Amino acid sequence: MLAACWSTLPWSTGRMRVQRLDHARQPPSLYHLLGTDEVGRDLLWRTLYGGAISLGLGLLSAGIAVAIGTTYGALAGYVGGRCDEIMMRLVDVLYALPTLLLVMLFTVSVGAWLERGPAGSREMSRLAVLALAIGGTSWLTMARVVRGQVLSLREQQFVEAARALGLPISRILFRHILPNLIGPILVFATLTVPQAILQESFLSFLGVGVQPPQATWGSLAADGVRLVNPLRLDWWLVVFPCGALSTTLLALNFVGDGLRDAFDIRGQAEQRT
Repeated sequence: MLAACWSTLPWSTGRMRVQRLDHARQPPSLYHLLGTDEVGRDLLWRTLYGGAISLGLGLLSAGIAVAIGTTYGALAGYVGGRCDEIMMRLVDVLYALPTLLLVMLFTVSVGAWLERGPAGSREMSRLAVLALAIGGTSWLTMARVVRGQVLSLREQQFVEAARALGLPISRILFRHILPNLIGPILVFATLTVPQAILQESFLSFLGVGVQPPQATWGSLAADGVRLVNPLRLDWWLVVFPCGALSTTLLALNFVGDGLRDAFDIRGQAEQRT
């Protein structure tokens, strides 16, 4: 009974997937809360669906960046010496390269190779490649932060005691040093998610990110901008996706700033004194 009633609602999933040309480009109303797009699809569902993909890509990209940056920075800071200098000079070289251009080139080149694969796996493979491209170019700052923290922690007595016991480097890093870096890592991960979402939205806006029929906030905004003209201003096609993107980025940045203040031990100590 409840399922039958839900299916009759205008904002139910089944009805929002339907393309109805007679409802194309309708403004917001009680039947379509955020209006419809050029083929009559409900923009509310499209915005929610695009937000799920954008947030998923942002979280996955941030996880990749944190994993690479933490491992790289921890190894460079703990080993030190000549190896540390070479590894950090490589980071400086990568900093000098245009990040967005690298992501675009990687996505386009690998995307062309994916077109030869099975049709059913193309969409998920393209999303994974996009997340890998964004995360693979966003770990540089994380590596520097972790390296600086490890350089100070490796001189502590508990690390020297672990070395005196003959523990392997991997155990010292992952069992003794990295647990003391949870705060900075968590803050960086939280601040990396909005950056990754913004990069994905920009790539989708340019047409090299997520491809139809999938949608993200960037692709929805691109579709809305394409339909805007002096004769007919379908403002809802641009305002609602961009508003959802801006609100999410602002909220995530507030969360990151709050976590940074919460884990700022030196700042708290200075305020107490």
